[in-house]
Amino acid sequence: MRTLTTLFMSLLVVFAVQAQQDKSKRPSPPAEVTKEVNGTTITVNYSKPSKRGRVIFGELEPYGKVWRTGANESSWIEFSGDVKVEGKKLAAGRYGLFTIPGKDEWVIIFNSVSDKWGAFSYKEKDDVLRVTVKPEKTDGVVEVFDISIEDGGNVVMAWDETKVSFGVK
Repeated sequence: MRTLTTLFMSLLVVFAVQAQQDKSKRPSPPAEVTKEVNGTTITVNYSKPSKRGRVIFGELEPYGKVWRTGANESSWIEFSGDVKVEGKKLAAGRYGLFTIPGKDEWVIIFNSVSDKWGAFSYKEKDDVLRVTVKPEKTDGVVEVFDISIEDGGNVVMAWDETKVSFGVK
């Protein structure tokens, strides 16, 4: 019996490692969205968690706490040229994309470190820019977290019944 248990546990570990190597098999698969806006390419890389009957903002993702803005590895955003985000200057480059959800306002954070797992080792001292935006209610429930880039440069994040956007020019 001990041999069977050891074999089962070994197989479980092998499958878990393989699932991590093939990120598309994760419960929150990776996604990337890219768009050129006024000659500047904007790319966002993130993972897409699902709602699965949970209350997302205010419960699963508490208000007032830094969120990795997706699942698994931290999300990142990259600009091929200098931009203005909500009217504030941001140099070309890749940034960790974090947020602080709030009931009445969200803080969008561009952090100099873009390769973290989650927000566990997030450090405010590495923030390059923070902007504050107002959340909106979605037209319906968004089951899977989504980030899109509109033609005019708005980056839109939507999940559950909440939508947040920030302007990039």
